[in-house]
Amino acid sequence: MPLVFPIVYPNIPSGDVYYFTTSAGVKYEVRFGRRKDNIFHATIVFGVVNDEYKGEEYVTTNKGDIYSVMHTIGNVIKTFMSYHPKMLIYEFTAVAKEGEEEGVITSRRKLYERYLGQLFGNAWKFEFHGNTFVVKRINA
Repeated sequence: MPLVFPIVYPNIPSGDVYYFTTSAGVKYEVRFGRRKDNIFHATIVFGVVNDEYKGEEYVTTNKGDIYSVMHTIGNVIKTFMSYHPKMLIYEFTAVAKEGEEEGVITSRRKLYERYLGQLFGNAWKFEFHGNTFVVKRINA
């Protein structure tokens, strides 16, 4: 199993912004944004926050730790879910990497799909809208 990097939790346990730094020194942010029209619907955004990447949060760092990054993000999502058990919908988008065509299934989407069942389990159903995932609680 890949390494899970140490997570910096929000000051308030039910907070919505988490950080972690990889062994290569790449700092990531994982943020949960609630929808104005439905507080039980959260959009998950994660990416690199290091200055060296000039604000490109979706950059591919090629530091060889993608599986550890994904497992760490998974732990963050599970932690958030434990503090927000009434959430009904989670959503996130697999943004295309540089050089990938718009409108096609991205390599990031394929990677993220591998983790959906592990993260959410059988109590959730998955809808795909292009490269956007909508995860809904069953029987809510």
